[in-house]
Amino acid sequence: MARVFEIPYSMLVLTMVSFQIIDTARKITVEVPEELLKKAQRASGAGITQTIRTGLQLVAASHAYARLRQLRGKVRFSRTAKELKADR
Repeated sequence: MARVFEIPYSMLVLTMVSFQIIDTARKITVEVPEELLKKAQRASGAGITQTIRTGLQLVAASHAYARLRQLRGKVRFSRTAKELKADR
C-alpha cells in the first residue's frame, strides 16, 4: 500500500509554482459587500473565485478599451469596411 503524505496547502501551491506546474498566483483576502458578491455571482453564473477573477480581468481590459477609444478616427486602414466584410 502506498504511503500518503499530508502536505499543507501553502506548500503544495509553492511546490507547484516552483516546478512551473501552475502559473504564479497570489492568495488574497478581500472584503466585499455581501449583496455585491451575490449580484456578481448571479451575473457570472460562477463561484466566488471565478467571479472575482472575471471582475479583475474586466477592470484590466477596460484600460485597453479606453486606449483604443482614444485612437478613434486617428488610424487609417488600407482596406475598406466593404472589403473586410467580403473577406469573411
